[in-house]
Amino acid sequence: MENQKKKSLKWLWIAIAVVVVIGIAVWCGIAASWGKTVKVDNQETTVFGISNVIGISTLLAGIFIVSAVGYMLGRITIKGVSLGTAGVFLVAILFGFLCTLIPENVPVLNSFFLSEKSTNTTYYKSVVQNVGLVLFVGSVGFIAGPKFFRDLKKNFKTYILMGIVIILAGTAVAVAFALIPGIGADFSSGVLSGALTSTPGYSAAKEVAGNVNLVTLGHAIAYPFGVVGVVLFVQLMPKFMKADMNYERSLLKVDVIASTEKKEQKLFKCDDFGLTALALAIFAGLLLGSIKIPLTDKGYNGACFSLGTTGGVLIMCLVFGHFGRIGKLSLEVPAHSAKVLRELGLMLFLIGAGVEGGVSLVSQIKENPSGPMIVVWGFIGGAVMTIVPMIVGFILGGKILKLPLLNSLGSITGGMTSTPALGTLINSAETEDVAGAYASTYPIALVLIVLACNLMIGLIG
Repeated sequence: MENQKKKSLKWLWIAIAVVVVIGIAVWCGIAASWGKTVKVDNQETTVFGISNVIGISTLLAGIFIVSAVGYMLGRITIKGVSLGTAGVFLVAILFGFLCTLIPENVPVLNSFFLSEKSTNTTYYKSVVQNVGLVLFVGSVGFIAGPKFFRDLKKNFKTYILMGIVIILAGTAVAVAFALIPGIGADFSSGVLSGALTSTPGYSAAKEVAGNVNLVTLGHAIAYPFGVVGVVLFVQLMPKFMKADMNYERSLLKVDVIASTEKKEQKLFKCDDFGLTALALAIFAGLLLGSIKIPLTDKGYNGACFSLGTTGGVLIMCLVFGHFGRIGKLSLEVPAHSAKVLRELGLMLFLIGAGVEGGVSLVSQIKENPSGPMIVVWGFIGGAVMTIVPMIVGFILGGKILKLPLLNSLGSITGGMTSTPALGTLINSAETEDVAGAYASTYPIALVLIVLACNLMIGLIG
């Protein structure tokens, strides 16, 4: 009797779902005849939809569609290895690609039409990606802050050496790739910046490139593997090494002297979630990241170095997280808040980067006359530029510098300037302590990749 009741309820829910789907389809058909003229990029276009699904509504729909499907993909585990949040990135690339296939005159779906000039693409690239980035690196900064400077003092020279060697290894491969007939420095520098997922490096290369389109094409081709390759590497290496993760986690512990004053003295908190402290640190970081240092005799009109959004916010959040207070004002972000904001930020960053990457890749391939072979060459070159520096860094860290495994992997994610891989490493290692190695190596890698992309074009031409 109970089983029969369950079956009846099952069919009832299926019937309701079918009716809802049919109702939506009919409503879309009716609403397709309703339209209004709007201006997009100063051009008038007629928009059709069930509720004028344009702009922010379309953006939100895309974000939640990609995040839901992406996390489902990332959850698939094969022999203990999964894409994790990087699954969101792959779905975002596919979403961006599919949206470029939708004609502008198709009712309802035309709101999702994406091109490099699309307002929605601008939202994904400029708003979603950057909001996600500052939330992620800001949270990581506050998580690593209390232990960061103590760890940095202990391993300062080691982390600097790791960053230098990783970037040099990637640059050496890029130079060899550039010398292949028909490749050239412009395309190779774009591939290098994509393989190391470095937006500052990409910007620096564009500033001095003879053919900016080749830089953009190379970056777009190499970027997807640059993200996924490092994510898989930090999961696979502990398994290849058959590492005891409990033991490896114990090696990460850095003694932090608890402040008796903080515990006994009551500090003023603006909110219980630490959002005020995070907001102040991010604001200070954005100001720091906006400072530019000219690298050529052209001054600010030429190539410039800056810490950018990532570097500036990361450094200021590390400082805020380390001190934890200004007078009686608490600057602490509770661990539970930091973890949620870290994952939310990473998700948004990957959606923004993925959608824009998918659109850019399609656009650049269509515009480039070299055909599919340039894509094949770019992918192969990018894969090698991603893999070789990680292997070199892993050998240097583990075999020569004798770093613990998780310290070495954390430093590699920093040296590869890979934000998604840090998120994956934190989840797979089950400790936020790896963030310290990332934060210590990242700044030197950031400076060197900018210089490498800039100098390679200048020297090879």
